[in-house]
Amino acid sequence: MKVRFWGTRGSIPSPGPRTLRYGGNCACVEVRTEAGELFVIDAGTGIRELGLELAKQAPITAHILLSHTHWDHISGFPFFPPAFTRGNQLVVYGARNLDKRLEEVLAGQMEYTYFPVTLGNLAADIQYRELLEETITIGTATITTQYLNHTAICMGYRIEADGRSVAYVSDHEPFGLALFGADPSPEQIGRGLRDGVVHAGDQRLIEWVRGADLLIQDAQYTPEEYPEKIGWGHGSADYVTDVALLGSAKRLALFHHDPMHDDDCIDGLVAFCRARAAEHGSALDVFAAAEGQEVKL
Repeated sequence: MKVRFWGTRGSIPSPGPRTLRYGGNCACVEVRTEAGELFVIDAGTGIRELGLELAKQAPITAHILLSHTHWDHISGFPFFPPAFTRGNQLVVYGARNLDKRLEEVLAGQMEYTYFPVTLGNLAADIQYRELLEETITIGTATITTQYLNHTAICMGYRIEADGRSVAYVSDHEPFGLALFGADPSPEQIGRGLRDGVVHAGDQRLIEWVRGADLLIQDAQYTPEEYPEKIGWGHGSADYVTDVALLGSAKRLALFHHDPMHDDDCIDGLVAFCRARAAEHGSALDVFAAAEGQEVKL
């Protein structure tokens, strides 16, 4: 498998000189199998650049896996050039919602109030599939889904193909760390899961990512920032590292970078996570996902 990052930022696009190295576009990850299956995980603003690259190929078949439908994960879809090309086939997957169908949500952001082209006017053949926690097969790949802890219904995706696996966990907040409350003691900050797993939800996630060749996980906050963000639906660097360690992941890509974090701040998070893994005696390879970066598994 080959993984390429087209958008790594969370919450809102943050372009400019302070985010040059890791990028300012919102979440979008391309995964390709050796057999040629194309998976696009999330449709943040990074999907536009991917679409321009794909436009050089025709026709294409792409499987778009949406973690959830917050703006930073779908706002790039109306700017995805392959959706405007007749003969292309797109299958959009997402978690089954409680009140709106997936197609309705995507159509909503493309009403004339917000955008000049409606969803129904796109020329590509677009199909929609709503998922529960389940396992599906697409070509040579096996996709396993897992509910995440976010402020909206949110899905993680584990893709296995070519004898390798990548797990995508964005957006996700710790289950157990929130038990500390908004005013943890100084001794609790940064402890992550070092004192054990206290919530079954965290243990389920650890088992789901177990042995992944690449874990891409929401590490939006520093341990010091997280107590003020409890309930916002995002992860902290200490927790994310501990999930990777306890789940025996081989590589960890810090993802969904906070719009307030510049490149130097993200460098500091990488150093923190690498030191944490070293203290654990682990050879875990930790890096921060950067736009344009390609990882071969």
